[in-house]
Amino acid sequence: MTRTALITGATAGIGAAATRAFVGAGWRVIATGRRAERLAALRDELGEALHPAVFDVRDEAARDAALDALPEGFRDIDLLVNNAGLALGTAPAQQADIAQWKTMVDTNIVSLMALTHRLLPQLIERKGAIINLSSIAATYPYSGGNVYAGTKAFVRQFSLGLRADLAGTGVRVTSIEPGMAETEFTLVRTGGDQAASDTLYAGVEPMTGEDIAETILWVAQLPPHLNINRLELMPTRQSFAGFQISRG
Repeated sequence: MTRTALITGATAGIGAAATRAFVGAGWRVIATGRRAERLAALRDELGEALHPAVFDVRDEAARDAALDALPEGFRDIDLLVNNAGLALGTAPAQQADIAQWKTMVDTNIVSLMALTHRLLPQLIERKGAIINLSSIAATYPYSGGNVYAGTKAFVRQFSLGLRADLAGTGVRVTSIEPGMAETEFTLVRTGGDQAASDTLYAGVEPMTGEDIAETILWVAQLPPHLNINRLELMPTRQSFAGFQISRG
């Protein structure tokens, strides 16, 4: 039986890599994102196993219209991969842009929560799975991480809460928590500063979107009686930060 996954944020990075990995493993994929041209390119690359659904996850009306219009072969969703998310800005809280904070909350928390709620009845009916992309920032705070880290802590805790609520339904829930992975993440965070991105990842041998995608696929294809609650990944060259000390 061919299973169907819905992957948000599929136009770049982990989402695009996951889309390729799942189609390559024989799944159907509903790939969502705002950039229609990138989704169209993925469709051209991957063929009829991919259905592009163009919408901003923050726009619930557009989301619902796209879900209501799914073609016959894509209506039965077995897996939700909540990958869409972003970090904006690196300033300390006292200097941060409140609009950026609100955008992170709306994208990383509200949209993830709303889409999950929309799909839960069908995921329960099909004994499916939910894989949420959190971050090591949910556990290890750092200067400038403020609201981004808080949103990812929500994703982790929401995942664990779902596990508790869905006990006995057969639905599996996993929080994937990556460390440094070189994607468009830092470009988005810094407003397109390629030099900042290059500097951050220089000499680290960071993880790639493909690394995380293979992990997501592995979790999704585990036997249905086995649930991975949380999975934390880092490149070998990254480890836990030390305590910050301010001397006066």
